[in-house]
Amino acid sequence: MEASIDTFVKGGDVLFLLLGAIMVFAMHAGFAFLEVGSVRKKSQVNAFSKILTDWSVSTVVYFLIGYPIAYGINFLMPASELLGDNQGYELVRFFFLLCFAACIPAIISGGIAERAKFWPQVIAGAIFAGLSYPLFESLIWGQNSAGLQGFFESTFGAPFHDFAGSVVVHSIGGWLALPAVLILGPRMGRFVRGRSHAIPVSNIPFLALGSWILAVGWFGFNVMSAQSLSGISGLVAVNSLAAMVGGVLFALIASRNDPGFLHNGALAGLIAICAGSDLVHPIGAFFIGGLGSLIFVYGFTFEQEKLKIDDVLGVWPLHGVIGTWGGISAGIFGSEMFGGLGGVSFLSQLTGSLLAVVYALITGFVVYYLIDKTMGFRLDQESEFMGPDLSIHKVNAYPEDRVS
Repeated sequence: MEASIDTFVKGGDVLFLLLGAIMVFAMHAGFAFLEVGSVRKKSQVNAFSKILTDWSVSTVVYFLIGYPIAYGINFLMPASELLGDNQGYELVRFFFLLCFAACIPAIISGGIAERAKFWPQVIAGAIFAGLSYPLFESLIWGQNSAGLQGFFESTFGAPFHDFAGSVVVHSIGGWLALPAVLILGPRMGRFVRGRSHAIPVSNIPFLALGSWILAVGWFGFNVMSAQSLSGISGLVAVNSLAAMVGGVLFALIASRNDPGFLHNGALAGLIAICAGSDLVHPIGAFFIGGLGSLIFVYGFTFEQEKLKIDDVLGVWPLHGVIGTWGGISAGIFGSEMFGGLGGVSFLSQLTGSLLAVVYALITGFVVYYLIDKTMGFRLDQESEFMGPDLSIHKVNAYPEDRVS
């Protein structure tokens, strides 16, 4: 009887994490449709192709290199040993955490859309998913976390807390994207003689579909970060919902009903709540998401119109800045003073969040500078004018439009 119960528990954990992995895997369709809806028609095939290729390459490099770096476990052994006595739990844990690692190139893809060469970005994504991201992951969640987390705890009274990756995933991805966007420069015609010429999105329904797919999958992203049935928390689920709703409502008011900001507001709220979703009160989660949404609405406008940075989907403010806010907010709203569970330090959250910014910026600039100087990063003018769909993939998203 005891052996049967143990087998049932282990099988339940495998199934639980597998379902979470599938939900987060589905989020990559959300990344794809969000980008497809936000770019012009001549760049839609490219967006779909980038996301799927980056996912596939990330799977290979994270399996062979990234996961062993992050957690000290490799899979170069017979299948019987991979299965072990826990029904292959480590394999589905790899699948689940792969979905996080693969978010990095998917996030970057939205910032560099419409003018980046295909293979240089695939190579950059492989470096990030296989080396750069796992190294930072190992410091916060993985095999090398004892040293850094011990420093935070001894210095500030508590370790750095990032339950589901506001910082480890989203902040890293968004701040890695900034150097890429800056090195590429703006799309042709985006800024003319110092004046902004906005390029409209091509398909609001696709953009909205991407947002909805991401939002639904996010409950796997957050709730299943418990990684076992015994660790599941209804607080994480409701906090995710509250933050999403806060993001939507704050964006609705701040943007005066703009559908692009409205649907990205949901994502802003969900990004912001990842770090503290297991700590904060639902009312605190609502305001974490709402404030994150304001960061995106005003941050995107500031980035585009004041700084004149052509970050197509606004991934730097959406993932980078809001991811940083998510890490810091866990140190504020996670305290007992604001109805949270406590056990978190504001200074640990602030320091850890800023450390991620510095790490991502340095890594991003080094990788993209080398790629730009050795392979070239940007399409030539003729190819960019034609659009990456035809110049790279030799097909248009709507071939019938070209038939006379």
